[in-house]
Amino acid sequence: MSELELFDLWCKNAVSDPDLQTELNSINGDNEAINDRFYRDLEFGTGGLRGVIGAGTNRMNVYTVGRATQGFADYLNEEYSSPAVALSYDSRIKSDVFAKTAAEVLAANGIKVYIYTELMPTPMLSFAVRQLNCQGGVMVTASHNPAKYNGYKVYGDDGCQITLRGAEIILEKINSLDIFNDVKKASFDEELAKGNISYIGQDVIEAYYEKVLAEGINADLCASSGLKVVYTPLNGTGNKPVREILKRIGISDVTIVEEQEMPDGNFTTCPYPNPEIREALELGLKKCEEVKPDLLLATDPDCDRVGIAVPAEDGSYVLFTGNEVGAMLLEYICAQSIEKGIMPENPIAVKTIVTTDIIYSIAKEYGVEVLDVLTGFKFIGEQIGFLEEKGEENRYIFGFEESYGYLSGGYVRDKDAVNASMLICEMAAFYRTKGITLLQARENMYKKYGVFHHTLHSFTFEGESGMNKMNDIMNNLRNNPPAEIAGLNVVKFEDYKTSVCKDIANGTESVINLPKSNVLAYYLEGGAKAIVRPSGTEPKIKTYFTAKAPTHEEAVALEAKLAEDFTKVMK
Repeated sequence: MSELELFDLWCKNAVSDPDLQTELNSINGDNEAINDRFYRDLEFGTGGLRGVIGAGTNRMNVYTVGRATQGFADYLNEEYSSPAVALSYDSRIKSDVFAKTAAEVLAANGIKVYIYTELMPTPMLSFAVRQLNCQGGVMVTASHNPAKYNGYKVYGDDGCQITLRGAEIILEKINSLDIFNDVKKASFDEELAKGNISYIGQDVIEAYYEKVLAEGINADLCASSGLKVVYTPLNGTGNKPVREILKRIGISDVTIVEEQEMPDGNFTTCPYPNPEIREALELGLKKCEEVKPDLLLATDPDCDRVGIAVPAEDGSYVLFTGNEVGAMLLEYICAQSIEKGIMPENPIAVKTIVTTDIIYSIAKEYGVEVLDVLTGFKFIGEQIGFLEEKGEENRYIFGFEESYGYLSGGYVRDKDAVNASMLICEMAAFYRTKGITLLQARENMYKKYGVFHHTLHSFTFEGESGMNKMNDIMNNLRNNPPAEIAGLNVVKFEDYKTSVCKDIANGTESVINLPKSNVLAYYLEGGAKAIVRPSGTEPKIKTYFTAKAPTHEEAVALEAKLAEDFTKVMK
């Protein structure tokens, strides 16, 4: 069916949401706009759906959500007898509508639904799946994307995002469905009255809080530490749970960025509500100039990522990267667990392949085994599950990814900014009682292990032509790998799609024992590294650069050369 035929079909059938009809009427006769909305189905990837909110097969709307949910329901009913699903949603535009749509479709398919009474963070969805013995979960969120996006993340019975196998089966089922005729739907209110849909109670929320608090190591120091915090939930779901946890560990001097306190899917004060970028923290930094806190915390809309800034000697505030915070948390957890005698035997830390290599040095110092996994926190959660199957879950002490996601316990299987916010504040309070700032603690770490400077550069390719360009670039980098980057020889090349590792220096090949993924890694002489992968949720190619040098200045200069040289390939 052509794009224009699909457009006509939607004009006749997409009548349940007036916003869709308004949009369809507005693009009538605009072939480019029609093509963009209908040239493909919104892709159901390994994490679910993510796309621009609007009308069409390539948009997030009640029909694409309904079709995806029907495919998920068919999968669950095939895999389990009497399955149940937990649902949550964030502050984004139509998140509550999409969550209600998912509940109606699941209930119509005989699946028990548990849904929170209000917006809740992603980790609390992961927790509810396991706490309520569900066979699946759905979190309606587009994480840290701009306001025009929304998404739909699918979880398995282990509280992790759905497995590669599960995603493939669900996608096959979705593709067999007619978006208007094959999706079952019931009335939310009627199913609620029947008990087929139930609200998640305060007991589950309290159980989650207790698990988070149990991860504290020096929480008793917080109340008397005098730590002063500025916090912004970036108009998302973190506002209540993060503040509640900080209150319970005794962090009472917390100033909220008022403009970003309440839920607002338009994100008018931070067009990119991503704590990885400075623009999202500008209002928080402005509040810091006024309040002069020890720490600025910022969680993204679904509260699974957290960014921080700390004061420098000149009164300005310095942003830390996800790699730096993760490395500091790991060292803090290791050192304090050993000092208090609570470090488990044969401890394990888990990181993604694009996350800082300084972890190997820290882990060696404290006798910790490091597991490398593919990009995506579900692979970290998967490792916790493997340990649990062997009765060794307590060996897991920490997992993190460079994109500001951290987790110190196995009670959830996704990154948790509530847990991370608590640990960061506790770490800051602990160092404060020793007369050490977080900035000094970071410098101490680099003096001990060397300077690792990491950056992420994203290259955006919108529309159908952009997708083709992305494929061409990845194919060229795969088939014609560069011999050098920024004047440094490539000594090793890894292709995670073919599972081949080529040791160029020694002329040998080996197998990469991880699931296949469209990722390329170039290891350079001297410890520098470049990793390239297409985003699984956005029309972007992401490049991760590592520069290792004796000093920070030298590492920054080397990274600039790496980025400049590699950017030429992306044009």
